[in-house]
Amino acid sequence: EFQRAFPLCPAPFAELAARLGVGERTVLSGLEKLRREGKISRVGAVFAPKRIGASTLAAMAVPAERLAAVAAAVNRFPEVNHNYEREHRYNLWFVVTAGSEGRLQATLGAIEKAAGYPLLALPLLEEFHIDLGFPLHGAAARKSHATARPVQPTSPIGEAERRLVSVLQEGLPLFMRPFALIAERIGASENEVMSRIGSWLEDGAIKRFGVVVRHRELGYTANAMLVHDIPDARVGELGRALAEEPAVTLCYRRPRVLPDWPYNLFCMIHGRERAEVESIIADLRRRQGIEACAHDVLFSLTRYKQNGARYA
Repeated sequence: EFQRAFPLCPAPFAELAARLGVGERTVLSGLEKLRREGKISRVGAVFAPKRIGASTLAAMAVPAERLAAVAAAVNRFPEVNHNYEREHRYNLWFVVTAGSEGRLQATLGAIEKAAGYPLLALPLLEEFHIDLGFPLHGAAARKSHATARPVQPTSPIGEAERRLVSVLQEGLPLFMRPFALIAERIGASENEVMSRIGSWLEDGAIKRFGVVVRHRELGYTANAMLVHDIPDARVGELGRALAEEPAVTLCYRRPRVLPDWPYNLFCMIHGRERAEVESIIADLRRRQGIEACAHDVLFSLTRYKQNGARYA
């Protein structure tokens, strides 16, 4: 309920409580309990990649005996919001987000220097499906027809918008009138805050507004990044097809970096058991007619960091 239907109104938790037939304080205390238990990371906005700043997926090949130390060095950068060990020669994967492309490139250089290993940058080129909600009732809901969204250059945001982003990226305060509290912090009115968030939702700068869960704490521990080398002429067609698969939670095109990284189509599949995910992948590749395409499956191992992107 809270993932997909979060109301944008002065008292959102009261409205959610009314839907569920419970008291507002029950909702707030329940969310706070889930946050303390680590089952949710925050309540609030998930910004679309590259809409108000710059971001990239990055990877490093790190010797196993150095992995924990290098991951800790990478984590010290506040621009890094996700950092995972995956099963591959490129075994450390992280997302870097910054307020501008220049700041992003400077951060990547600083990370490379701090880590002591070359960095593979794989920026988003084309989005087919980035839902960022998470199905909690078994099978995923049926998806609408997928469309490709080329990533466009961002336009700089103003100072007032940047102040709002700096508060939203921390998550919505768990208070009865959270937007009024945010407005007070940034020197705006409650209506101005809700209007700006509504505009960002409408134009796609915010992908989703609601509860952001931590899937591992909810039992989804077998999580794989499935990558393919797809002919450029077919990557759009197959990207849309994979995006419509119920088991696929993320699907997008990123650049090949030859000769080290030959893959250009990425998707994520989450499951409770490794064998379940492997079966899903085999069935998906067979039905989509891509068994002959080079591919790799990178299961997640250690989670070193997971929090919201920081643009301001």
